[in-house]
Formats: sequence, structure tokens, C-alpha cells
Amino acid sequence: MIRIKPRQGLLELGLGNKTIERLKSWVEHWENRLLVWGLLVLSVVTYWSYYRNGLGLAYNDARSHLDIGRRVVEGLKPGLAQLGSVWLPLNHILMVPTIWNDWMWHSGLSGAIQSMVGFVITGLVVSWYLKELKVGLLGRLAGVGLFIANLNVLYLQSTAMTELLLIVTMTLGAYELLLWHKDETLLHLIKAGFWIMMSTLVRYDGWFLLVTAMMLIVRQAWAKSGYKKAEGVVVFFMTLAALGIGLWLLWNLLIFKDPLYFAFGPFSAHAQQQQLNDAGVLITKSNWLQSVKVYAVALLYNSYTIPTILAGVGMLLLWADKSLSKAVRWSSLALLAPLVFNILALYLGFSVLFIQGIAGNTWFNVRYGIMLMPAIAIFIGFLVDRAKKFRPLVLLSLAVILFFALMGGDAVTIDDARVGSSQKNVSEVSGWLRENATGDSGYVLISAASHDAIIFSSGLPMSRFIHEGTGKYWLSATAVPDRWAKYIIMRTHDKNDLTFRLVSETDAMDKYTLIDTFPFADIYELKPEYWAQLETTIADPEVR
Repeated sequence: MIRIKPRQGLLELGLGNKTIERLKSWVEHWENRLLVWGLLVLSVVTYWSYYRNGLGLAYNDARSHLDIGRRVVEGLKPGLAQLGSVWLPLNHILMVPTIWNDWMWHSGLSGAIQSMVGFVITGLVVSWYLKELKVGLLGRLAGVGLFIANLNVLYLQSTAMTELLLIVTMTLGAYELLLWHKDETLLHLIKAGFWIMMSTLVRYDGWFLLVTAMMLIVRQAWAKSGYKKAEGVVVFFMTLAALGIGLWLLWNLLIFKDPLYFAFGPFSAHAQQQQLNDAGVLITKSNWLQSVKVYAVALLYNSYTIPTILAGVGMLLLWADKSLSKAVRWSSLALLAPLVFNILALYLGFSVLFIQGIAGNTWFNVRYGIMLMPAIAIFIGFLVDRAKKFRPLVLLSLAVILFFALMGGDAVTIDDARVGSSQKNVSEVSGWLRENATGDSGYVLISAASHDAIIFSSGLPMSRFIHEGTGKYWLSATAVPDRWAKYIIMRTHDKNDLTFRLVSETDAMDKYTLIDTFPFADIYELKPEYWAQLETTIADPEVR
């Protein structure tokens, strides 16, 4: 039997050595532009697909993010104070230039744009990172291909969620940190500080990356130049990299009179997790084994089992590769910051993650497992480049897995958004408001903390809603509801719903008719005999 080697096969097809080399040279020359245009087309097509089938707005949090951005430019009390205290502000600030447009708001595109841009840039950075690791064209394309063919990534980049914005800022920070470890150029340290600072304004995962980067910088500077040099370099880096955290603490102090309001206030994740802990369902708190297990399963669901295992092999190969400097190998640890952060957050009880049948009886926050995808893509690309003997097997395995995942629509993030606790089917309540409250001038009293999805889905102007962020309107309306609210939306008898908690202390509910009761909220309408006393046109910020 005569065996034909791959290059011989290409030669028989009429592709000589020179032709192959010219083709490879052409691809490498235009690599960045080809990637940008390819990723851009894929991003737009995917967004449009999920927009058309309605899944782009399935996450309740996506609708809340869009509402926060909208409240900055429209409502009874518009302004930057509407950015709030719990969710970090960068995602919402980036919406401001487009969120004023009704279609951009209700289509979700105002929030999805930064996810889509993050998707495109992250694909590029994966290629750049691999090139710095001396990975050839095939390995770079394999790494990028693995990232962009992951259906969970494709779905999240089509939404107004924060994952892709966080991924791109963290990956850019890790990339610039790699470049600094290679040549210790000041510009790379500045860029690393900038991108890590940006990540600290997206989600709290970025705060842990900041700590990780600081430790890596200390190790490198101390090993090369001693303590004094390390001290100076770290101070220089932290001046920029920690600026976002400092500004966020100052914001909470100025607006909410407590620099740690975001962490321990009534709307904080800590407060929500405390309720779950009291109910006995926060099984990861103070349990390392459960914390590791739950996040590991979320990671495997998001990134698929075999690619994750192969990435682990690629990571070991990277650390064993003596052709790379020790500094470069150390810098790769920044890619693993999300792994350590999420396990630690679960253990400390600052995060919750439910996986159907394993932890909890539903899906919740399982998308957190997607944060390791850039690292997995980079380690896979390295593996493809270095493990030449096993390259065909690795590539075939990845191709088969991704093909069946894409064909089967295998995306746990879609399950999380569609049927998990992250979704809210509020169509009954929002539909009633859209049908009955459109065209009149009565205000709707509602807690945005509990029912932002209803506000978004109702289609009513933001100026029709009185909620916690409307200042004295809220204080007056919850004290004397029948003066302000033609409609009240709340969960009756649920003290976690701020509207019910405050309104139940008044004697005004006898003036309202209970229209209907639904799973997420009840609808009350003021009786017609009291309509004449309603305030409908107040614009005075002091609220008479």
C-alpha cells in the first residue's frame, strides 16, 4: 500500500510547494482583516437570528441592563444617578449614545453592540496571544475557531448581558500583561492597567484579575530587579488599574452615603444570597468541594467536556515548553483568574450558581462557566501547534464535537435564559399594561428591583413608571398611592417586593381593584371614582 502524505496530496491536486507557501503567506498577511470581517459577519448574522426568534431578550438581566441604560436618558428622574449601585456601570454607560432610540432599546441592540464588538475583538486577541506564544497559523486558526464556534459564546454575544464585554477587557488585559512580561516595556504595562481597569467596571471578576495581575507583576519585577523596582512598578500599575475601583467606591459614597453600599446594601448580591442561605439552598457556601464541583460542571456545560480536557493538556504543555521564557509561562496564569474567582465567590457565599439536577432544581447563572473560553481557546491552539503527532486526532475530535453541538443547538446558556430562574415570562402583566395603560396619563407604581422585565416588556415610556430610582416621586407615591398611581404592580404579601412592603403600611389599597394575579406580579387599578385626584403631569423635581 502506498501512503500519501498530506503535502503529497496537495501536490497531486496541483498545489506545489511554492503555491502552498504563497497561499500561507497571503493568509498570514491578511490574517487580521480576514478575521475581523469573518467575525463581524458571524456576529451580525447570529444577533439577527436570536433577535428574530426572541431569544436575544430571554434573560431577565438583559432587560434590566437595557432599562438601566434607558433611565439615564429618559424617565421621571433621568441622569447618571440611575446607574445605581449594584451592577458596575460600564455596560450601561456604553448604551447611552444609542439607548434613547426606541428600537435600539426594545430590540436589545443598544446593549448587544458592546457584546458583539467584544466577540470580534476577543477572537482577534486569541490569535495575537497565540502568535506571541510562537504558535503557527493552523494553531491560531484552531484556537479562534474553537472560540467562535461555541454556541454559548455566540448566544451571549447576541444579548445585552455583560459576559462578552467582561471577556474582551480581561483578555486584552491578560494579553498586554503577556507582552510586558516579554519585554517589560512601559507602554504594555499602561495598556494592561487600562484594560484591567475597564474590566473592574464591568463585573467584579475584574477585581480579582487586578489582584492576580498585581501579584504577577510583583513576582516578575522582584525576580529581575529586586524589591525597590517591584514596589515602583506595582505603584505605577495600580495607579491606573485600580482607578475604576476607587471611582466606584467614591460613587457609592456620594450617591448612597456608603462606599460599600454595592456590597452590603439591600439590593446587593450579598443580601440576595443571604436569603438563599436562610432558605438552605446555598450549598456551596463554606464548602470547597461543592464550590469546585458546581463551577467545574458549569465550565464543562459551557465549553464542552473534551475541549476543556484538551485545553488542560495544552496548558501543561505550555508550562513544560522551555522554548518559552519562564516569565511568559507565569503570565499565562492571568487567563485562569476567572476560574479561581468563581470558585472563591461560591465558597464565600457572594455568588450563586444552580445547575439542574446537581445544585438546585433549576438553572441559574450557569453562564458564569463561559468565562474560561478565551483560556481554553488559547491552550487548545497551543496544543494543536505543539502536539504534531496527535494533531489530526485533536482537530477531528474538536470538529465532531462542535458540529453536533451547533446542529443540536446545545447551549446551556439558552436553557438558563429560557427555562431557568434567569428568565421571567411576564407577558401577562406587561401585555395587560400595553393594552390598557397605553394612551392614558396615569402613572404605574412598581419596584424596578423586582419587576424591571415588566417595565421593559410593557412598551410604555419610562416616564410612566414611579420606582425606587425616582426619588421624591417614589417617597410620595408609596406614602399616598392613590394620589399618584393609577396602576400598582406588585407581588401581594411578599415583603421582598418594596412596593408591597411600603404600600401595605398605608390604608390606600381599599381604593384599588385587584385586576388579576400572575406568577410574577399582581395588577391593581385605582377605582374610577378616585381618578379625579390623580397627579398626571407633575414635572417639578421637588414634587409638590
